[in-house]
Order: sequence, then structure tokens, then C-alpha cells
Amino acid sequence: MGPTREQFIQYAPAALAVVPLVAGPWSALAAAAAGAGAWAVNASAPVLRSLIACGFTATGCGIAAHEVLAGGGAPLIALGLAVPAGAAALAHHRNIAAHLPAPALTPATTGAGAAIGLTSQEQLITAWWMEFISGPTQTEGRKLIQPGANLEHLGLEIDGDQVAFTGLITLPQGQQVKVKDSDIASVYRIPVSQVDLGDPKHYAPNALPVTVHLKVATAQPQITAGAPTTPEELWAAYVGVPEGAMPGTSLTVTRYDGPLDWEGTATRDRRAIGTVNLQDLAGNLDLETIQIALAPGDKPSQMGIRVMREHALMHGTMLSAVVDELSMDSRGYIRAGTYVDGRPALLPLAQPGSGARHLYLVGGSRSGKSGLLEQILLSAHRSGIAVILASPQAGTIAGASLSAYLGDGLDEAMGALRLAYAMMLDREARYRSPAFPFTDPLVLVVIDEAHMLLSASSPYHLEAKAIVEQLTRRSLKRGIGVVLATQTPLAEDLGNSTVIRSQLLIGGGAVFLRCARGQGSLVGANAVEGAEGLDLSMIPSQWPGQYAKVADRDMSGLATEAAAAPEDGTFGLGYLLTPGSQAVQFRSLHLDMAPVSLAGGEPPVGIEDCDAWRERDAITQTPMVDRRGKNLIGSLADLLAAAQGAPSPQEAPHHTPAGPHTTTGPAWPGGAAGAPDGQELIKPRILELLREQSIPMTAETIARKLGTSAKNIKPRLSELKKRDEVTNENGLWRAA
Repeated sequence: MGPTREQFIQYAPAALAVVPLVAGPWSALAAAAAGAGAWAVNASAPVLRSLIACGFTATGCGIAAHEVLAGGGAPLIALGLAVPAGAAALAHHRNIAAHLPAPALTPATTGAGAAIGLTSQEQLITAWWMEFISGPTQTEGRKLIQPGANLEHLGLEIDGDQVAFTGLITLPQGQQVKVKDSDIASVYRIPVSQVDLGDPKHYAPNALPVTVHLKVATAQPQITAGAPTTPEELWAAYVGVPEGAMPGTSLTVTRYDGPLDWEGTATRDRRAIGTVNLQDLAGNLDLETIQIALAPGDKPSQMGIRVMREHALMHGTMLSAVVDELSMDSRGYIRAGTYVDGRPALLPLAQPGSGARHLYLVGGSRSGKSGLLEQILLSAHRSGIAVILASPQAGTIAGASLSAYLGDGLDEAMGALRLAYAMMLDREARYRSPAFPFTDPLVLVVIDEAHMLLSASSPYHLEAKAIVEQLTRRSLKRGIGVVLATQTPLAEDLGNSTVIRSQLLIGGGAVFLRCARGQGSLVGANAVEGAEGLDLSMIPSQWPGQYAKVADRDMSGLATEAAAAPEDGTFGLGYLLTPGSQAVQFRSLHLDMAPVSLAGGEPPVGIEDCDAWRERDAITQTPMVDRRGKNLIGSLADLLAAAQGAPSPQEAPHHTPAGPHTTTGPAWPGGAAGAPDGQELIKPRILELLREQSIPMTAETIARKLGTSAKNIKPRLSELKKRDEVTNENGLWRAA
């Protein structure tokens, strides 16, 4: 069994010094010096092999020179034998350039350097500095970092496992030190953080102090005795406790790839988990909200949990890759994106046998809201669904050409709402049965930037609010769905109407994308069942590392053919909520191609030929509430009469004649002349309410439901009774 590597390195220099003794004292002395040097610097195996080769070459030259002189030969010949020895030394120098070891990390005895007061470690530090930074020593083909930037006043500090040296980088007067900390770190093969350069503002330009930590003690993690470390322990300590986000639950980890990349299932023994506040859960686990995804399961007592280091949706799903999934399936669903667990995220646009579905869409600027709307327009087109598009902010929807009617601009968007309401009244008049037979196409009423119509600051606030409330309440069974998009989930964006949002959520799904800071909290007055605790402003606008990517500038000019990649931003990242479920993180499809280009150049799906559609030009210009914003037109006949500028035949006999206390003109378009507060138009609403509810009601109940007083309702009920349109039994009114 041969010697170990450590033994070889230890005894080879001594053997190298002893063997040449037979050849002559000079060569022995040279070999001994080489061996001592190797021993002093603790040379690596490649360096030692080179040193041995150099030693043998020098030994051979020594033997030859001794024989020449002993035989009486010319001294010049003996001197010429030194040339191979020099060549061997130069080859040795080049061989060790690529295998130069790190500076010795333990104190060494002074060797040949004792004459100049430097230890072997200090000599090695200086040699590296001269070799790579200052010169004059330099390996062929390597450029010095700053010639002449010498390291002076070198001091070595060794304290246990830590080794550092200090010095002063100096240059001749008039020159400036340009050596950087990254240069020094690359020379000594250490992190840049271990190099400390003085601030040039506080020192002379040609003199700069430097401290280099060659070896730093490894920082050991400080874990308090008994502190939780595994996901299960953290869950039990912070999440499953009574004050945690999911009290009474335990965690079973199904996949673990590190503290920031694992999946598991939370279980509550024989009890439903209920809704989970995602913000509280992130706080319990000391994570950002975007790093956690919940996946409700079939059992109410279980819920899937996923913690991510790199977000699973960062690379997105291309629109072109799922073109076949854009059309509505037999259940009424379309592909809207991808859930965080990789499953397709589906949105309902219809419910077989029942009618259409609503959609509530929230997203601020640059959140991906417009892209999702374009995708919905394409899916409607491919599914044979007609679209009435109201876009108060003109020119913002690229796929607007796929709509059957486009209201582009604030006034035109209000006209689109009037047309949608007229279509609902028309279908109600033609289809009295609640079961819509689907002989006419489904219709989607898409309202983008709805806050521009519904908020209190809008000139159409009262009319738009009244129309949208009626549409969200009554349109589904007539095959008309509402897709309403706003920038925030705040109540004022919906005209402070709790009816609109509740009906949207009951009648379909919701998509929540990123909102501006301070405007995306779904708590308090803005709480949504199934999305409790979400703060949409906490969805980041960029993925981790994006800022560094942007900082790497390309100044070659604008690339006109360049296209955005999913990694360039979090467009479309948010939460999808469907009725009866928990909000789940998803991302809408990445529009790698324009959705309108997938329509195949076909014309938009048309709306059926009916009275409301034929009179659409007049209807869109006709206000549907009185001047006080009340008493919305309640029947198609009244609406068409108002649109044609004539009183309704049904209401004409009941006009109040002009008198001293009445006006001589109509109170509002199509209204009764001199009818105070538009009371003549309450009767159609009374009839509609009694027919829709199909239950007897008192006059007070009818007044409360219609938002007026009983004294306005009772005279109208008496008039309707005279026409045999309603009946009264013991004070309970019913449609005849």
C-alpha cells in the first residue's frame, strides 16, 4: 500500500533534495531550495509535479556542468548548460499560473521571505497582486487591471477561522486608483462582499485603503430550541391555532422541495373549513400573498395548499395553444386561462335550460382586464352569442368589431345600455314563460369601465344604475347576460348599489385582477363571499428579478417586431371566483396573437329581428327615467311610444288636463302631460311586479318594493282594478 497524497506532499521535497547529492553540491542545493519552497506554500499536486520536473531538469544540468568542469572543459560550455535550467523554471512558472492556490489560511513560518520581513502568506498575497493587478509580473496574454497600482503597508490578520489582509493601493502623484472591489474579488476568488475599499471622497486620488477578508467564518443558522421549522410544525404553531387563519386544521405535506416550494392538504376533523382569509394565512406563514395558492377540494373539511418560490403561472398559457377551447362547451363554459395547479380555468357564459350567466370583472390599469374582455368577445363570437358592447372610454377594446352593437364613447355607451334594456323588455313581451326556449341567440351585454356610467359623478348615474339593476335582476332567463368591468371593487364604482354586485355574483362568476394600492381590499363594505381577505393591490406588477432584467438596457434601437412575453409582467394574474366556491388563483391566456384575428373574418353574430332591434336608433337616444332619475319605463309599449315621441295608447286616456297647478308639456319624453312625478308610469311597474312575483301583496308591500309611497300606489291599483287587470281580496292585490 503506497503513501497517501498528504505523505507524498510532505516527504517528496525532502527526497528531491537528497537524491541529487550524488551529482554535485550545487544541484543538491538548488533542489533542496525548491523542496523547501514547496513545503512552505503547501503546494497542490499539479504544482508539485511541475516543481519536480523543474528540479530534475536543474539536477541534470548540474550533473552535466560538473562533468564538464571536472574533465577540464571550457567554463563557457558549463555556463551554457544553465539555459535549459532557466527554460525549465519558466515552464514551471507558466504551469502553476492556472493552479495558483488560495492564499494560505494558517500561519506559516518565515522562509526566504524573512529577509524582507514578509511571511510566506504575505508573499503569496503580494505575488497575486503583482501578477493580476499591478505588475510588473504578468503571465503572457493576460491584461493587468491597473499597472502600477501597488499594494503597500500589507498587514495580515488571522483570528480563528477568519483571515484578512489590509493594505494601501498607491500610484504615482497625479494618477487615480481605478481598481474596483470586483477586480480584487475575482483575483482572490472570493465574493465581492468580502472586499472593503475606502471611499475615494475621503482619501487622496492616488492612495486608497483596502481590506480583503480571504476567509470568513460560516454563519450558522440560529434556531431557538423548540422553534418550528418544518411546514407541519409551522402550521401547527401559527395556522391551526384558535387565532390562526385556519383554526383546528392540520397539514399533511404531499410534496416538499424546500421551505418555499411545497404542497399539502389542510384537514379539519369532521368540520368544514369554511372561507379562508388569504392575507391572514400569508401572515401566519411569513410569506407574501402571491406565494400562496388555495385549491378547494370536494370535501368541505379539506383544502389544498401550495407554496411557491417561482410562481407556477409566470410563463403563462398561449392563446394560440388553446384555440379549440375558446368555444362554449355543452355546459356553457369557456376557457379563460389556467389555474395555479395547471388545470384549465373556466368561465360560465350560459346555463343549459336556464339562460345566460353574468360576470363581474375587476382590474386596474395594466392588469390584463382589456385582454380578458377581448378574449371573451372572441369566445362569444365562436359560440354564436351576440354582443352589445358599451365602452365609455372610446377605442380601448381591440375586438370591438366582433359586437353586434357598439357604443363607443360615453354617450354611445349609455345608448347601448338602453338598447340592452329594450331587448330584455322585448323578449319579456314575446316570451311570457320563465323558461327561455333559446330560439333567439344568447346576448352578452359587455360594459367596460362601468364606473364611468354608474358612479355618482357620471351624468348618466341614475339612469344607468336603474337599467343595470334591472338587467342583472331580470335578464338571465331571457338569455341576456351582463359582463360588467370596473377598475376597483369599491361600492362607488357600482353607483353604491348592493343590488348590482350581489346579482352579478349570484348569477355567474367574478374575476379579480390587480388594482391600485389602497383600492383592492375585499374586506368590510367591499367583502365578497369566497374572496374574504384578498387585497388585489398586493398582486405585484412584476415578477421577481424583472427589475434587474429591465436594468440591462439594449441601446441598439427599437425592435419593431419584438413582442411581450408572459415573464415581462403579471398581466392577467388574479383570482377566479365561481358560485359556491373559494376564489382560486389563475392567469388569463397570454395574447400571443390578436383575438380578433381568430374570428376568421366572419361578420359578428346578429341579434334577432324584433321591435327593439328595429327601433334601436331611436331607443338609444331616448332617456328611460324622468328628470329626477326615477320611474324607469316598465314596458315595451311605453318604451316604443317614448322613442317615437308619442304618448302610450294605454296611458293616453288618463292624462291629467292642464290647469293652474300643472305643466302643459310632458314631464319627460313619452310621459303623461302634467302627470306629477311620472305617477302614470307606475302602473306598468305594478303589473310587472305582481305578474313576476305571482303572490298576493298589500299596497304597502308593493310600494316598498317599487321604492315609493303607498299613497301613490293605491290610486293606481284602483285604476288597474277598473280595467280588470288586478284583483283585490281582503286587501291583497294580485294580477288578474
